[in-house]
Amino acid sequence: MRAAVIVFPGSNCDRDMAVALKAAGADVSMVWHKDASLPDGVDLVAIPGGFSFGDYLRCGAIAAQSPICKAVVAHADRGGYVLGVCNGFQVLTETGLLPGALMRNANLKFICKPVELKVETSDSAFTEAYKAGDHVVYPVAHHDGNYTVDDTTLGALQGDDRIAFTYAANPNGSVADIAGVLSENRRVLGMMPHPERAVDAGHGGTDGQALFRGLVGQLAKA
Repeated sequence: MRAAVIVFPGSNCDRDMAVALKAAGADVSMVWHKDASLPDGVDLVAIPGGFSFGDYLRCGAIAAQSPICKAVVAHADRGGYVLGVCNGFQVLTETGLLPGALMRNANLKFICKPVELKVETSDSAFTEAYKAGDHVVYPVAHHDGNYTVDDTTLGALQGDDRIAFTYAANPNGSVADIAGVLSENRRVLGMMPHPERAVDAGHGGTDGQALFRGLVGQLAKA
């Protein structure tokens, strides 16, 4: 399974993402934001956390206009898989690949701590290694993680089983405690917590391993 990790000025979780994917068995390429195309044969594109372009304008807004994001959107439109974490989730909403917006945290403070999540669905390549109802702990590190959608969109997300993760104790004010959502075809996942920071026992926990192991295994079979 081949994966591409996108790197923007200000990305700071790109290496963590690459390490997590490699540990799960993926062949990983790092792709600079000014590149106009993805490597041949890429199955998964991962957009990592950080502060792309210093979070100027809106978080992820400038990154979404980078040349590589046109290729990412085309990859998703062809049915390719995309994972966006933290700033990557913000980029995915700015490109329109996922609905909603990530607003300033309700307490107006930067949050950096482990949080407990509930797996809401196992019906995706990203979550199939879990069972719906499982609880996991991933770290969060964000200032603009308050996921916001209108009532109609929220109803569609709930009705279509597209909420992947929720917070057990909401740290940022996200509507319906949402921590991660899936696209309509279930091949794009955006989430604020960092599974790539939960793959090494030396870093405090390994609950993220199953996400990467299940994802790589599913795409390798495909």
